[in-house]
Amino acid sequence: MRHKTIVTIIILLWHVCVAQNTPADDEITSKIKRVENGLRYAINVEGKSVPIFTIHERMKHYHVSAVSIALINEGRIEWTKAYGYLDAEYMKRANTFTLFQAASISRPVSAMVALKLVEQQKLDLDENVHTYLRSWKVKNTSFTEKESVTLRRLLTHTAGLTVHGFLGYAANETLPTLIQILNGENPANSRPIISDHTPGSHWQYSGGGYVLLQQLLEDVTGWDFSSLMQRSVLSPINMKHSTFQQILPLSWQ
Repeated sequence: MRHKTIVTIIILLWHVCVAQNTPADDEITSKIKRVENGLRYAINVEGKSVPIFTIHERMKHYHVSAVSIALINEGRIEWTKAYGYLDAEYMKRANTFTLFQAASISRPVSAMVALKLVEQQKLDLDENVHTYLRSWKVKNTSFTEKESVTLRRLLTHTAGLTVHGFLGYAANETLPTLIQILNGENPANSRPIISDHTPGSHWQYSGGGYVLLQQLLEDVTGWDFSSLMQRSVLSPINMKHSTFQQILPLSWQ
């Protein structure tokens, strides 16, 4: 009789847990399915049918081997899921802890550190960056005679600086220093970062501007960039699986 009672209690508790968890779980599952099966073009022409794709169809189309998604709702991670393989030969699946290159997603994180320094009155958004730079200067041109390159303009891609983006480097290639990237010198594979229009005159996406921001932050704080980002942002918000370090630590490779 005692065993039957215990079994009955366990079954009742299981039913209570299922009753409490199922609606929320079902809602999350439904949201995930909508994302997985409802991809569309960014721009659709009025009057024309709108094709809908699955995530696996788009991965195949763009030859993307692995994807990881984290959906943030009201400041909290609502769900995460990974798709595809890290290594097609050994069929090693991607998971939600797989390290991906963040690329331009790193921009707002870098901006956060800059704005913290503004809050601490160590930087001014509208001061000429030459006030703070020690290791490198933007070459003066006719474009910078009347208007200055400022932190605000670096952050908002209105500083008038060149180099849209960067190709990156293979694991077996020599990495350039920050100064070599700014100057476009070997082994950097990008052009020099220069002013090609008047600062503040218009918006032009500039990864080069954020490279200059990196140099500015290092000059002001005395910290190397990866350590600065780790202590200022990643560690305080417990981002244990993210880093700005190059070359990656062996344990992460």
